[in-house]
Amino acid sequence: MAEAKTKKVAATKAAPKAAVAEAPVAETKKQPVDNWVHKDRLYELTSKRKPLVFTIPSKHSAEKPLLWFDEEKGYNREIRYASNQRSCFVDEQDGNATLGRIVFRDGILRVPKENVVLQKLLSLYHPFTKKGIIEEYAPEQIATNDIDYIEMELEAMTLARDLDIEELEAILRAEIGSEVSKMSSKELKRDALLFARSRPNLFLELANDDSIHLRNIGIKAAEAGIIRLSSDQRTFTYGESNRKLMTVPFDEHPYSALAAFFKTDEGMEVLNAIQKRL
Repeated sequence: MAEAKTKKVAATKAAPKAAVAEAPVAETKKQPVDNWVHKDRLYELTSKRKPLVFTIPSKHSAEKPLLWFDEEKGYNREIRYASNQRSCFVDEQDGNATLGRIVFRDGILRVPKENVVLQKLLSLYHPFTKKGIIEEYAPEQIATNDIDYIEMELEAMTLARDLDIEELEAILRAEIGSEVSKMSSKELKRDALLFARSRPNLFLELANDDSIHLRNIGIKAAEAGIIRLSSDQRTFTYGESNRKLMTVPFDEHPYSALAAFFKTDEGMEVLNAIQKRL
């Protein structure tokens, strides 16, 4: 009997353990981090005229659609502002929705940090934001833009101060035309500084355009009688010999075509000769 018990124990030890089936673990993806900054926000109308009361649509309708195209989902999603919901998307709202009004008074609307739904609606999804009718007041971005503009203005005015009179004449001629021929050097310098201060971006663009300077040389050469432009503005000739210099391509400004000609091998020789005579 003891022998049978021993065999039973041995058989129990020798028996392999049954494999335990483990439940498959579903692959979990981390939810995207919400980088929304919780703070009080101020929204304002961008138009110059600020009505006392201005209401923007807060729910979708045929006359004023409130739709936002979701690139991940691939379709338009309906939007509405409900004060008792945690999302402004209708397909994410549940239960009875308490619709809210969005009213600007004297052109502004203050939204506290607790009302994240309305803030996101106005900052990210509302069609009026996309169209530029309303915008969030962002003092940091305004300061950044102001700094960029002031630096560009300083750069333009410094360049206007340092450029030669001939270069300033070329820039101003592109802006105000042949009147520069009657201006003194002081007047040119003054108008160039004023131009650089009022429209710095355009001034820098003209200052860095080689064609502007070449056009100025061509115009000065024509005013001095070194070259002539035919009455139909189709042909440039040498003033003294009346020998044909170039033909202006169709639908192109004569002096722009002349500037392009000056950049060719033949034109560079002509340009050097004209500059010596000027």
